[in-house]
Amino acid sequence: MSHLKCEDLTKTFHRRKVVDGVSLEAWGGEVVGLLGPNGAGKTTIFYMIVGLYRPNGGKIFLNGEELT
Repeated sequence: MSHLKCEDLTKTFHRRKVVDGVSLEAWGGEVVGLLGPNGAGKTTIFYMIVGLYRPNGGKIFLNGEELT
């Protein structure tokens, strides 16, 4: 079964921290939602998970293998 784990993700753009210390975990078959107001960093977190952005800090694991 697939397992996604994010530990203490951070992302900064032009010295502005847009994601600060986000951790989450999800298993295959689960439905996960990420809620927050506009500008909270939801899309940035998604982009880091799929590899479009590289986090400035923290780690992303898929099935125990580090992706960052």
